[in-house]
Amino acid sequence: MCAMPSKVFFADLRANPKRSLNDKIDALIQALEPAGRLKPGGLTAIKIHFGEKGNTAFIRPVLARRFVDAVKALGCKPFLTDCNTLYVGTRSEAASHLITATENGFAYSVMGAPLIIADGLKGHSSTAVRVDLPECAEAHIGAEIVEADNLVSLAHFKGHELAGFGGTIKNLGMGAASRRGKLFMHSNVSPEIAASRCIACGECILRCPAAAIQLVKRGPEEKAPLGSKHAALKSSKDPQKCIGCGDCILVCPTGAIQIQWDMQIPEFLRRMVAYTKAVLKGKEERGLFFNFLTDISPACDCYPFQDAAMVPDLGVAASLDPVALDQASADLVNQAQGSAQSQLKHAHAPGQDKFRDIYPRVDWEIQLDYAQEIGLGQRAYELVRV
Repeated sequence: MCAMPSKVFFADLRANPKRSLNDKIDALIQALEPAGRLKPGGLTAIKIHFGEKGNTAFIRPVLARRFVDAVKALGCKPFLTDCNTLYVGTRSEAASHLITATENGFAYSVMGAPLIIADGLKGHSSTAVRVDLPECAEAHIGAEIVEADNLVSLAHFKGHELAGFGGTIKNLGMGAASRRGKLFMHSNVSPEIAASRCIACGECILRCPAAAIQLVKRGPEEKAPLGSKHAALKSSKDPQKCIGCGDCILVCPTGAIQIQWDMQIPEFLRRMVAYTKAVLKGKEERGLFFNFLTDISPACDCYPFQDAAMVPDLGVAASLDPVALDQASADLVNQAQGSAQSQLKHAHAPGQDKFRDIYPRVDWEIQLDYAQEIGLGQRAYELVRV
């Protein structure tokens, strides 16, 4: 006998003087019956992405405050949290991370809850959690998230260059991983450099956290592209040193550095899902999950900018099932009319796959299939409009 579809609650963004978006968010929270889920008086990790400096697509702090207030109303003790990034940026260690979060609007005076970087000052505060899955025997998770009694996931749903999309599963599996965990997930995703596009500007060398890239002489048959700063040189990567963080892809001005599209992406997705299972271990019945389908940018909030949204703002979704929530969110995006001003090339019509259009070699369904396989939830859902 098939299990009943999981309920996914959804609130669109229509509002009026009698019912604001805040009212709808409150209704979504109550639809999950948090009083029966969260441990009374428990330390409650609200896992959120604070946004890289320069990015503005992340969840608005004033909206995130509603979740803080709801947790407090239950007598719990909320704190907003994330882990440091593997790449070099404004969130790669706790001091800069907290400054960025504050500058992006997540100050205590706004949120009413403290900010805690879950994996410590330099990303080394990590707890090993046994999962015993083919991808990994144990996962390395930010210690303060493991220590928390309850977990609330606030995910900004958007496209992602490695996962196809980023929702609740990525917010937890990748976002709650310590630096060691992020390194493990990215270690097979090693970019390569196309000499025909490299202008030897050196930006990738300055950005690489592993000192894996250097300038070398071009071969006699290799022609430098127009605009090269050093026509006789090109960037070259040492695969033994490369940690697969992809930071060089971000800064390359000519698109010369690209991910090697092969079986590495499916493995990355399965590892990310395995880490999600580790994050939820012991909190399977103490978690609440929310996806914000607003500013649905084609790439991650880790970039210091955001591109035009793929589709119009849609609303906010909530569920006790993270798999059903991500499935419903992906369906809502794909059912929407695509924006002609976005990166979308062909899939503008409702019903077309927006994520595959931008990332044609990323099978985003892998993360949902594997999450269902290992018992994180199910893809079948019933959409309940609030």
